[in-house]
Amino acid sequence: MPMSKSQVAAALADKVGINKKQSTAYLDALAELAYEQAKYQFTLPGLGKLVLKDRPARAAKHTFGDKKGQEYTIPAGKVVRFRLSKTAKDAILGAKK
Repeated sequence: MPMSKSQVAAALADKVGINKKQSTAYLDALAELAYEQAKYQFTLPGLGKLVLKDRPARAAKHTFGDKKGQEYTIPAGKVVRFRLSKTAKDAILGAKK
């Protein structure tokens, strides 16, 4: 089961030796900084990077309803991606041999 924000804050507070309120404030500040800086690329050391990418326009087909099979264009746009670092991948999945 995934950890809640409160559980993450408590675990970090215990590990670092601060109280839970300070840990929660730190997590909130980190998230806010990531939101502000994502357009320039935001790196979380040891975890990965938030990267803003341009997605080109592309063709698609309706898959259901009375328009099924008709083609349409999905407009170009921007998407946010999280690129996991090699260190994190190896720690989670195990190093490749």
